[in-house]
Amino acid sequence: MANLAGVIFSSSRCQALEDNDGMRLAILAPLLFSFGVAYAAGNATDGKAVYDRACKNCHGATGVANPGIVKMMKVEIHDLGSPEVQKMSDDELKKIVTDGKGKMPAIHSVTGKSVDDVVAYVRTLKK
Repeated sequence: MANLAGVIFSSSRCQALEDNDGMRLAILAPLLFSFGVAYAAGNATDGKAVYDRACKNCHGATGVANPGIVKMMKVEIHDLGSPEVQKMSDDELKKIVTDGKGKMPAIHSVTGKSVDDVVAYVRTLKK
């Protein structure tokens, strides 16, 4: 494999690379994150504050469901750190927050950047 001379990123695009032979290679940013690395656009620290306010009552402090809510609502609430939840895309998680799913209602108090932040925080719960 050729030894790459370097990568130069701008805020909105990747520029080409040159290897030792002068061949140009184009790399797209999504490729960098396609090797099993979870990436969320938000801020996990800010997301924890939002999570604590809007999600923790049902999903628990560590992403493990509140047993009282599970019993009262007669519903399964998935562990947010589980592989099942963590394999979901950021867009899928955002849709659940904004639109709800099953017995979980839409969380109307979490909007805009806060949705990205909550998703970033949920990513930190990965087991």
